[in-house]
Amino acid sequence: MQGACVSISCVCICVSVLLHSAISQPPTESDTYTECTDGYHWDLQTEHCKDINECDTIPDACKGGMKCFNHYGGYLCLPRSASVIPAPEPAITPTESNPCPLGYEAQDDSCVDINECERDEHDCQPSQQCINTLGAFTCQCPDGYRKVATECIDIDECRYRYCQHRCVNVPGSFSCQCEPGFQLAGNNRSCIDVNECEMGAPCSQRCYNTYGTFLCRCDQGYELDADGLTCKDINECGFSSFLCQFQCVNEPGKFSCVCPEGYQLQGTRLCQDINECETGEHQCTEAQTCVNIHGRYQCVEENRCQEPYVQVSENRCVCPVSKPACRDLPFSIVHRYMSITSERSVPSDVFQIQATSVSPGAYNTFRIRSGDENGDFYIRQINNISAMLVLARAVSGPREYTLDLEMVSVNPLNSYQSNYQTSSALRLSIYVGPYTF
Repeated sequence: MQGACVSISCVCICVSVLLHSAISQPPTESDTYTECTDGYHWDLQTEHCKDINECDTIPDACKGGMKCFNHYGGYLCLPRSASVIPAPEPAITPTESNPCPLGYEAQDDSCVDINECERDEHDCQPSQQCINTLGAFTCQCPDGYRKVATECIDIDECRYRYCQHRCVNVPGSFSCQCEPGFQLAGNNRSCIDVNECEMGAPCSQRCYNTYGTFLCRCDQGYELDADGLTCKDINECGFSSFLCQFQCVNEPGKFSCVCPEGYQLQGTRLCQDINECETGEHQCTEAQTCVNIHGRYQCVEENRCQEPYVQVSENRCVCPVSKPACRDLPFSIVHRYMSITSERSVPSDVFQIQATSVSPGAYNTFRIRSGDENGDFYIRQINNISAMLVLARAVSGPREYTLDLEMVSVNPLNSYQSNYQTSSALRLSIYVGPYTF
């Protein structure tokens, strides 16, 4: 060893290797993972542990004029006068009972190999396999194990990263496992994506496969629930009150607008009044006239003149001056019908009144003669021959008004007559619908 000094003049060291020990000791198993003890290295050619010559590999292995002597597993530093005399190998002489070398036996006139494995004349461990060789035998470890001295040690394959995801070492082998959303490929090491959508993913509507997982999506009109799998209906009607003009009806995956009786849907959200008088969906008799109003219709008699008035045309009644009762009544009454929506904004023009014939020099005034006890309307005179009926406040329906709008004409040119003031009335029937459309 380095630094050891022996003061002798002559030292003889006999290194003896017994042949019997070399043959009975099974050679080290050929294994890529075999480790050698200190002072030896693995020889790929012979597949055995080979002694390292430290005298050649270590520069200046011995100091102080000492001489380096290599031996098995190490080296010695001795005086230069020392010498190493190897002991001669003992000759293998056949015995009288067995004239053949060790590991052989005589058969007839020749020596044949002894199969120590079949005769159970080996020292292999129970977990090892005995393999017969010429003149000897060897002990081999099972797959997944490596031989260290006389023992078989499990090989941890997981440290070599054989698996793509997870590796589980087991005695003599290993197994690969994949993360959720993946499965083992045919080589039992790689992991490939699993298409959960084709394998029955629990999406209630649409399924989209992604790398290692999947996503659930919903059809239009639905939204994904908190579990990420179930689709629940979206109540569109609860989002806004302006989706429909009248009423919104929620349906699975959608919504629809409905209109009240007497109206029909125009487009997808607006309601339009049905003109029952034009469509023939009324029950007026031949002696009646159908008048369409918002959401319904009205049947009125063709002769709407009451005493002392007499009918002179379809919608005009005249009070003859020959009748005494006509002296305090308007000369003529014209019947009109109109329909307005509920809660109409204020002010809003409702109806325009215009004189059809005016005497030269006559001065005309307009007023509401009757039917507006609550003051819901007022007259706005535009000029001498026309005026406008205006809502004074918002009105709500359903409701009906019968207003007598009177035009009083004063003509000073006819002052020679005892009565130079005349009046005409317009009987206006107003139907206020129950809705704002």
